[in-house]
Amino acid sequence: MAERPNFQQRQFAFAAHIRDPDDVPVPEGIEARRMAVYRELFFNNLKSLLSNMFPVLKTLLGKDAWSATIRQFMQKHRATTPYFLQLPAEFVEFLQQEFEAQDSDLPFLAELAHYEYIELALSISEASNELSAVDPDGDLLGDTPVKSELTWAFAYQYPVHRISPTFQPREPGTTPTYLAVYRGSDDKVGFLELNPMTAGLLDAIDNNTRGLSGRSLLLMLAKQTHYPDAEALIAHGATALHEMRQLEILIGTMPARR
Repeated sequence: MAERPNFQQRQFAFAAHIRDPDDVPVPEGIEARRMAVYRELFFNNLKSLLSNMFPVLKTLLGKDAWSATIRQFMQKHRATTPYFLQLPAEFVEFLQQEFEAQDSDLPFLAELAHYEYIELALSISEASNELSAVDPDGDLLGDTPVKSELTWAFAYQYPVHRISPTFQPREPGTTPTYLAVYRGSDDKVGFLELNPMTAGLLDAIDNNTRGLSGRSLLLMLAKQTHYPDAEALIAHGATALHEMRQLEILIGTMPARR
């Protein structure tokens, strides 16, 4: 492999010191005082951005641990984006795959970071709904419910939406926490906690390639889960469907395939 040009070698040396100033010396020919200015500028800008994006995580970790986490991110992760607003996604990926957690670290750290990031991700998403064939007031049981493209559903081991300085669980919940994050026509982002059955219903709607009606989807769920009273489940499901439409998690219906 050909040796890098001299200017690239200097760029790599500069970046390596910025990332890890404790272990990588100041590049030759650069005054230490000037290098310190660059070093602090890079670190503080990144820390400021991530602090704004992950306020709960920052608060729970505290000043020193938060700074150490940012430094480890700079040392270990190689971002693949030139866009500043995409760095929070890179930070979440780092926490999920590269972060060297200690026994004393928050066990829900990566999940909490993902939860905090999702609000930003959905707020800047360029996804949109094709509404020409959708009836916003259609029969949610008799026709096929349609999920908004601006609704994302997730399952977490920890109840991340309730974590705060006064609530920090050390063990995962006995059942997953299901959350739907949605962006309405006013562009505001909201979160809805789902019970396991409603989460299953929303997933069935999202993967409804056969064009089944809402009633058929609920009957299918009743069979899959061995629910003792299918008609009761349909009644509960109808309430859940209407709530999700009011929140714009569902945008309406399309004709069911008979």
